[in-house]
Amino acid sequence: MKQKLLKFVLALAVLAGLSGCGKPAAGPVKIATKPMTEQYILGEMLGLLIEDAGYEVEITKGIGGGTNNIHPAMEQGEFDLYPEYTSSGWVMVLKHDAAGVDDGEMLDKLQAEYQEKFGMTWVGLYGFNNTFAVAVREDVARQYGLKTTSDLAAAAGELNFGGNPDYLERADGFPLLAQSYGLDFQSVRDIDIGLKYQALRSGDIDVTNAFTTDAQLGSPDGGIVTLEDDKHLQVNYFCSTVVRQDALEKYPGLEDALKKMDGLLTDGEMARLNYLVEVEGMDEKEAARTFLTEKGVLKG
Repeated sequence: MKQKLLKFVLALAVLAGLSGCGKPAAGPVKIATKPMTEQYILGEMLGLLIEDAGYEVEITKGIGGGTNNIHPAMEQGEFDLYPEYTSSGWVMVLKHDAAGVDDGEMLDKLQAEYQEKFGMTWVGLYGFNNTFAVAVREDVARQYGLKTTSDLAAAAGELNFGGNPDYLERADGFPLLAQSYGLDFQSVRDIDIGLKYQALRSGDIDVTNAFTTDAQLGSPDGGIVTLEDDKHLQVNYFCSTVVRQDALEKYPGLEDALKKMDGLLTDGEMARLNYLVEVEGMDEKEAARTFLTEKGVLKG
């Protein structure tokens, strides 16, 4: 009888030891995203990598106000992490001026100040830069030999610019672009943001303002190119993961999972993913899984 009892106790001890070898039952890792296609895809990528590390994930998509509402919620512990852009954190959260700041210096200071002020850090740079750009049709670029925005100055008098109202009006938008590069267009038209690429393709306008990862720039049909910002007028918005330090401590292996996003995406690849979801209607999680599998980050 005693021998049977001893075996039973030993068996319970073994089971207890085995259960301690797995991930701790710490609840789901909570991810937030801004209300835009790109963020939905990135949120799913982060979720898949974290699930692959052995944790449950809870994603809250499309939080209105973006950084302005997500960051305070992060401070309150409502979320553990979210995809953020370097200059957004630098300007909107830390209230610094982004002009003339070296990208490497900015990331170092972001990590240091977020740690000191909020108990958060930035993990990995995804590789792409979602910043302002000037877009032209390919035929216009060929006709006038346009590769840089400086090249545009000589041809601007024969070309029509169309931009969305807020870009045309904001001081750091079209007025700064035109002044810095000496651009005097034949005409400047106010066009709804949802129609400007259609107007560009149809020939109603020749030039427009864009973001480097816009879905329309990821079309397999091509037809539109962006010009190099050779005077480095625009600040950079490299994407990374902002994560609470206590989450990294609570979920062993979380940081390693997040680091798998480092250098994973080019501007063109992000634009292509945005196109697949926004234009072709692909599910964002499917797009994320397919991409991560193709890159060898996830097993098929």
